Amino acid sequence: MDTLFAKIITREIPAHIVYEDELVLAFLDINPINLGHTLVVPKKQFINIFDGDSQTLGHMMVVGQKVAQALVSLKLAEGVNIVMNNGAEASQEVWHAHLHVIPRKAGDHSFSSPTHVALQSGDLDKTKEQLLGALSS
Repeated sequence: MDTLFAKIITREIPAHIVYEDELVLAFLDINPINLGHTLVVPKKQFINIFDGDSQTLGHMMVVGQKVAQALVSLKLAEGVNIVMNNGAEASQEVWHAHLHVIPRKAGDHSFSSPTHVALQSGDLDKTKEQLLGALSS
């Protein structure tokens, strides 16, 4: 299955990549709930939690934690939501497993009815550079 995320992994489609290792790739969401919203995806494609191997699923969470810590250290977040939609009934839209790391600040908006921020020119580039610096240290 050739998904959007598979094309990002193979660099057929550009993305603001903030982390990569042998198992996963993490990049900024282009339709973020808040600036810094990052997706952690496995390089070995599987659809969701139901068919993923436990090592890769666990590693996705480890990388999600690193991203969350970086977001907080950069003051892009005071807290985070970690979300993984599994199946159409759970609002999964891309059939390649992915973990959302969503930065949250007091008063931004309700988790039950999230809105997406309007991006300004250069927002993703600046956020990418900040996260690359924080994740490489």
